[in-house]
Amino acid sequence: MSVLPLPGAEAAADEVAIEPVPPARRRRGLPSVLRRPGGVFGAVWLTFVVVASLTAPLWRPYDVTEQDTANRLALPSADHLLGTDPLGRDLLSRIFTAGSLPLLASALMLVVAFGIGLPLALVAAERGRRVERVISRVTEVFLALPATILLLAVIGVIGNRLYPVMAIMGVLVSAAVYRVLLGVAQSVRQRLYVDAARVNGLGSLRVNLLHVLPSMATVVAVQAAQLFGIGLLIVAGLAFLGFGPAEPEPSWGFMIQDASGHLFDGPWLLVPTGLVLALTVVAANELADALAGRAVGKAPARRRRRPLRRAVEAATAVPADPEAVLEVRDLTISVDDGPDLVTGVSFTLRQGQVLGLVGESGCGKTMTARSLMGLLPDGVAVTGGSIRWQGRELAGLPEAELNRIRGREIAMISQEPMVALDPMFSIATQLVGPIRRFRGVGRKQARRIAADLLRNVGIVDAQRVLTSYPHQLSGGMAQRVCIALALTGEPRLLIADEPTTALDVTVQAEILSLLRALVRDTGLSVVMVSHDLGVVADICDTVAVMYAGEVVESGTAAAVLDAPAHPYTMALLGANPHVPEGEPVPERLASIAGTVPPPGSWPTGCRFATRCRFAEAQCTTPFPALPAHGEGSVLCVRVDELTRDHATWAPESAGDETSVQEPTPTAGVSA
Repeated sequence: MSVLPLPGAEAAADEVAIEPVPPARRRRGLPSVLRRPGGVFGAVWLTFVVVASLTAPLWRPYDVTEQDTANRLALPSADHLLGTDPLGRDLLSRIFTAGSLPLLASALMLVVAFGIGLPLALVAAERGRRVERVISRVTEVFLALPATILLLAVIGVIGNRLYPVMAIMGVLVSAAVYRVLLGVAQSVRQRLYVDAARVNGLGSLRVNLLHVLPSMATVVAVQAAQLFGIGLLIVAGLAFLGFGPAEPEPSWGFMIQDASGHLFDGPWLLVPTGLVLALTVVAANELADALAGRAVGKAPARRRRRPLRRAVEAATAVPADPEAVLEVRDLTISVDDGPDLVTGVSFTLRQGQVLGLVGESGCGKTMTARSLMGLLPDGVAVTGGSIRWQGRELAGLPEAELNRIRGREIAMISQEPMVALDPMFSIATQLVGPIRRFRGVGRKQARRIAADLLRNVGIVDAQRVLTSYPHQLSGGMAQRVCIALALTGEPRLLIADEPTTALDVTVQAEILSLLRALVRDTGLSVVMVSHDLGVVADICDTVAVMYAGEVVESGTAAAVLDAPAHPYTMALLGANPHVPEGEPVPERLASIAGTVPPPGSWPTGCRFATRCRFAEAQCTTPFPALPAHGEGSVLCVRVDELTRDHATWAPESAGDETSVQEPTPTAGVSA
């Protein structure tokens, strides 16, 4: 089957509203770091210690040198909340008065370390391998220096002046900071938006400040929090060894040393100072862990579980299709502490059928497909609806149970075969391992099955391919291997995420022919994600057109592509560059101006309204989906009048006036 543009479809693709997309709604509330117990503890305790230490002269109940000789080594009381030391001095006053030195000295070490390491990392990442090699060799010299011996030597020269000592420590630590941040900076500079900024004429300084540093902020914060805790231990350790402030000035290290001599006659003496130091170091590490968790998107999803159960119960209350192997009802996928990515998606798939999910990039097709296997990215989860596979509910299923389904019952073909295949292992290794795991056979039998699978996917010289590595295969051959890999567990459902996008036209046709044969011969069901309407028309039985995270039209492929009911589907068909035989090539190809609104910025009512030439005021209010194409649906409030009048719409070309044609039978797809 070939896709032909529908009369009026080109106009629908070209004519868009000039109304701007509304800005994204920001979610108010605490930062994600402060929603974690560790992050809350770290932030609260560090804030308390810093404020209490820096303001100690203003509120401490006693002077640090004031002695109460009648209450030496006293336990906590109303007069001395944390007790007293061997000379009767108040521990509370001394602990927080002593806190300013390690806190400020550790902060100084951080400033010096990042003040040297961060600029060096940015310069090395920008200037190339020669500069990077020179800087790396110099920093390796600093890493090789014995820091403890060097610090003791410096103290021997300048005395117990901890601020200069910690500044020198910062110079030594800057080498480690550079090594960590160099890899991050090099990775960020390879991103396309950095290249775009350079093309736009931004200088080196502005590129680093506006584009590179913001992407490194979380890593810098994590490393700073960890090094801050290390700095506290270094300052306390030096004071413990006697290289700190001289008496009677208090210091945490000396107080711990003093307490260690009274373990038998005053064991409590070690608790207050040791506990404050330990909690401060732990708080810094907990804050670093919370920041690191935020960087990888591991936000807790506990608050989502209860609404998911209610949504599953509501979705499963709808009578099930007895012939369906997969039923998705009112599926909602959301970012933890963020916007919804997919809402209200519903479709049904029967055995031996191919379902096509089509739409522009950013419409939620891949997220919907990946949710069927529980393979959503970290920080993204199914938060509503139902996914029923052969009568079993998959939404909210534990990871261990999903692992029993993945590969064995539901498998996936990725868009990029070279990404799906590990370049370090041969094809035989990558096929034999899953076969042995899924089918419980020996190595020799697994290798025979692997060769048979390769032959089944159209590879003639299976033995040679088994001994090959991914880089030795062409793109089409690698995609066939990926299909064989997906079939190792004899699945009943195959999720194909744009399996032909990276292939040329000839190989694409071969892969589609292979998938058709697998469906015909094995009864396999397929969910096909694609941008290509020609692919959808060629292989799919049913189609679900997605826009901005929802299904706007669904039905059989012939019905949807021959007689589209939603303006977005018409616009997609009109934007297809196929020219029917015998018709002149248009001066300008139709297109859908504008972009898909991002999650969090979806307009109320019809989400396509801001790009639709047929939008009216009634399109901006919520409305339910209407039946269409037999068992399908369409999400358009004007569907009746558009369906009645679409035959009189004429395509518009640049410079031409709108014309009206007589109603004629039309076809979006011809076999």
